[in-house]
Amino acid sequence: MPGLILAAPSSGAGKTTITLGLLRALRNQGVAVRGAKSGPDYIDPRFHAAASGADCVNLDAWAMSPAMIAGLAATDDLLLIEGAMGLFDGAPPDGRGAVADLARQLNLPVVLIVDAARMAQSIAPLVAGFAAHDPAVRIAGVILNRVGSARHEAMLRAACPLPVLGAVPRDPALAMPSRHLGLVQAAEHPALDAFLAHAATIVTDTLDLNAITTLAAPLPDASPGPIAPPAQRIALARDAAFAFSYPHLIDGWHRAGAEIAIFSPLADEAAPNADLVILPGGYPELHAGRLAQNARFLASLQNRTVHGECGGYMVMGDGLVDADGTRHAMAALLRLETSFATRKLHLGYREISADAGPFPGRWAAHEFHYATTLRADGTALFTAHDAEGTDLPAMGLRDGPASGSFAHLIAPR
Repeated sequence: MPGLILAAPSSGAGKTTITLGLLRALRNQGVAVRGAKSGPDYIDPRFHAAASGADCVNLDAWAMSPAMIAGLAATDDLLLIEGAMGLFDGAPPDGRGAVADLARQLNLPVVLIVDAARMAQSIAPLVAGFAAHDPAVRIAGVILNRVGSARHEAMLRAACPLPVLGAVPRDPALAMPSRHLGLVQAAEHPALDAFLAHAATIVTDTLDLNAITTLAAPLPDASPGPIAPPAQRIALARDAAFAFSYPHLIDGWHRAGAEIAIFSPLADEAAPNADLVILPGGYPELHAGRLAQNARFLASLQNRTVHGECGGYMVMGDGLVDADGTRHAMAALLRLETSFATRKLHLGYREISADAGPFPGRWAAHEFHYATTLRADGTALFTAHDAEGTDLPAMGLRDGPASGSFAHLIAPR
């Protein structure tokens, strides 16, 4: 089936809202459609899934090989890929991993979503510049977003050098709630279905859905392959506190024959019998008091092989200080103390390598959190450097069967 990329000149142009509206509107018309998200993102894909009724995958041109991307993009449905940041924005120093890389690798056309709230005729050089910047990235049309009036729309249409596929008006009801890592999780949205229904109505009324879907181009004929699992039997934490696990990894392990059992630490469920317990990232700082009291969950981690990523890593420590400055005792598997009382952003792609633990070898990963490490004593888990190849301090800790770090693993190298 065909695919199409939805991108923008910059972040904040409204890509996510328009993508969600398109997914739900096409679903309402009986079109088999699914979303994909460019880059490392745990939150938007859950909104895509809610809008389309189909699983959403991450396609990361920095961390994944072209073959892996082609396999993950293969689908029997129409695929709408939401870009991250601006169309040509990627990792330093040269922008590798931009959504433009996906356009080149998958040979898909791009629809450019332009926040036109504060422009009129200036849309002409903006769109013309993006269209001419790279001949291998074909911009097939434009969606005007946050248009103020019919007169404003007419000026924009007259000036735009590429086909205009529709104009979405300014609408405060299309704003989405957010917190420090981005949007709130889909499961926490106070009225998600009503929001998606409204977005779909706006999109149906203002965009040419037939013209948009007609632009889609064939995807490569490929299939996702297995990924060597870290263990045969895996117990995976999943709830509002531990929501950040990549489906392509879990599915890849499953295709390789691993057995995966899901449990909820917030519900004080014990980790199931398994060779490896994984505590993914999420928002444990928002639930630290409750987790500290969940004795059944915490006791089930003792004397087990456990690995934590980001939030899961913090829960494996001795204590976690929340944003109010209250310390909560955690699982005490690692000599680690973390705090949200003083926030500091840690962000970027990471090349990491380990010679021990459940994830040995080289991995592409990313880091995105606001936690401060107060104490980390013991043997480091990963050596690390950033996207520019600069050496970074060692990441994470390991102590016997326990290991973890702030790195979110994306793909083996």
